Amino acid sequence: MTDRTDESSAASENPGGQETSAARETPAREARRKGSAAVALGLVARRLRQPLPGAQPRIRFEMPPEYVQEQEPAGAAADGGVSPQFGSPGPRMSPQHPLYMGFMGTVGVGLALLVYWIGSNTTQLLLWIVAALFIALGLEPVVGWLENRKIPRPAGILVSVTVLVSAVVGFFATLIPTIVEQVTDIVEQAPVWIRDFINSEFFRSLDDQFGVRDRITEELDKFVNDPAAVGGIFGGVVGFGSTVANGLFGTLIVLVLSLYFLAALPAMKRWGYRLAPRSRRHRVEALSEEITRSVGNYVIGQACVALLNATFAFIVMSIVGIPFALLLAFVVALLAFIPLVGGMIAGVVVLLVSLTEGWQTAAIYGVCYFAYLQFEAYFISPRIMQKAVAVPGAVAVISVIAGGSLLGVLGALIAIPTAAAVLLLIREIYIVRQDQH
Repeated sequence: MTDRTDESSAASENPGGQETSAARETPAREARRKGSAAVALGLVARRLRQPLPGAQPRIRFEMPPEYVQEQEPAGAAADGGVSPQFGSPGPRMSPQHPLYMGFMGTVGVGLALLVYWIGSNTTQLLLWIVAALFIALGLEPVVGWLENRKIPRPAGILVSVTVLVSAVVGFFATLIPTIVEQVTDIVEQAPVWIRDFINSEFFRSLDDQFGVRDRITEELDKFVNDPAAVGGIFGGVVGFGSTVANGLFGTLIVLVLSLYFLAALPAMKRWGYRLAPRSRRHRVEALSEEITRSVGNYVIGQACVALLNATFAFIVMSIVGIPFALLLAFVVALLAFIPLVGGMIAGVVVLLVSLTEGWQTAAIYGVCYFAYLQFEAYFISPRIMQKAVAVPGAVAVISVIAGGSLLGVLGALIAIPTAAAVLLLIREIYIVRQDQH
């Protein structure tokens, strides 16, 4: 009787007892549900990582491991001891043997002719490869800096290439609408310009003296009735279109190759170092790392200098009212990549455009921009490029002229890093060897 009274009193004191127990059971049930969901997701992820039935893993071509000469027991060579897999190499043929000398001489000449034939028929591809490798070496310090900040290398490569692609897309997105707009304006205004010129007093006087109107009419009739001339115009339009298409295709190829080179640059370095003899491998690696570091720092430094140059030019052009300021800023940035003469060429180009707004506008821009070039040469470039390359002024000028003559703009861009690499090799190899004699 007492127990029933206690239970009834407890029930009356806590009418929601069942709800409390249910509320206590709810977190446990939710935890079990989350645990089962996590287990299911883990099973799905493990299943996705497993290869498909019958699938074979992709074979990767990798460098063989370092060769370490093992200690052989005494008398192993005399007993004909061989390595467990491929056996020991036999004696080499003497280099003074006539058969060896003739065969190797013929092979050398044949290989030289083959390399010349391949190079002469793949010049465009080689230029694309050099440009992509130059871009990859330039982006490598950025990727390395991101890696030091605990960012994975694939993410760093993605960020670097995205910035590069955005710059290229921004340039073309600014260039193409400007060209279309200007061509449309020229087509619309051309009849007005021609009519005003024909009605001018100057043209009337020329026509009275030399019969210019009849001569122009005669030449136009000949041109319209000449199929070769019309075909030449059509061929010129097609040629211009093919040139633009080839340029876009080359840009795409260079970007893709840059991405692959940047992703495989550490492996490419390891492969290259393994081609050197093991006794000299450490020195080859040190020199190569110094060269690649100087090239990368040079590209990054030149990019910073070009960006500052283009920013200053854009600000001045916007203030003085020069047309197409954004497009001209892109042009200034591209030309500023060319060392020594790029800034001067960019200034002249913008000055010619600014003359359309008057000589006062051109004078103001010329004074501001060329004063900035002096400030850049004496204060900005030395501080930005101090960790890049150290090339004497005369060597820099000669290398830029020679590179531009051989490979055009690309040659001018890579001229100073190439000269720095050559000077480093001469200093660390040839001069050291000469000092030892």
